[in-house]
Amino acid sequence: MHIHVLSVLPELLESPLQHSIMKRAQDKGILTVQVHHLRKWAVNEYGQIDDYQFGGGAGMVMMPEPLANAIEDLGKNKPFDEIIYLTPDGKTLNQSMANQLSLKENILLICGHYKGIDERIRQKYVTREISIGDYVLSGGELAAAVLIDAIGRIIPGVLNDETSALFDSFQDNLLAPPVYTRPSDWRGMKVPDILLSGDPKKIEDWRYDQAVERTEKRRPDLPK
Repeated sequence: MHIHVLSVLPELLESPLQHSIMKRAQDKGILTVQVHHLRKWAVNEYGQIDDYQFGGGAGMVMMPEPLANAIEDLGKNKPFDEIIYLTPDGKTLNQSMANQLSLKENILLICGHYKGIDERIRQKYVTREISIGDYVLSGGELAAAVLIDAIGRIIPGVLNDETSALFDSFQDNLLAPPVYTRPSDWRGMKVPDILLSGDPKKIEDWRYDQAVERTEKRRPDLPK
C-alpha cells in the first residue's frame, strides 16, 4: 500500500511514522508513506497556500490552486483509490472503515489547517471525509497519523502474529476481552482458572463471553 499525505506541517508526522509498527511496515516494504509539503505547490514565491475567507470571518482558508495542483501531480502516474480529507465534520473513523481502507493500494490524505480547505476541493476531488472524533485539533496531521496507524497495522504481514488484529476491539463490533500475563497470582489477584486450563475451546468460549459482557456494559451503543 502507498499512502501520500499533503501537509502544511509535515514534521508533525515524523515521529509517528518512524517508530514501532509503522516503521516495521515500511522497512518490510509492505507500506510506503510519503509526506509532501503543500508549499511545494504554493501560488507565489512567498510560499502562499492560504487566503482570507470570502464573506469575512476569522481564520484563513487553504486555497484551491495549491491543493488541486498537488493532487493532480501526485496522482499523475497512478490514480488514487481514495482522496481523504481529515476534518471534524467528516464521518467518524471506526474499525470497519479502517478494514475497508486497508484493502486499497494508493491513498492520498489531505491534512486541513487554519479554517480548513476551500469547499470546491472537497466537491471536485475528495472521495471520503473522515473525523477521528467530535473535537477540533490544530490541524489534520495528528488525525492522519491515527488513520495511517489504524490502516497500516491490519495490512497482512505487518504484525508478527497476523491473527492478533482479528481479536482487537471493534472487530465484529465487540470490545476485546480482558487479558492477563505472568505471574498467575499477583498480590492476591489470580488469573481466571479457565485461562490456565489448556483447553483452547473453553478459553475461546470464555473470551467471547467476556467480550460480549464487556461490550454490553461499556459500549451498548455498538451494533449487535
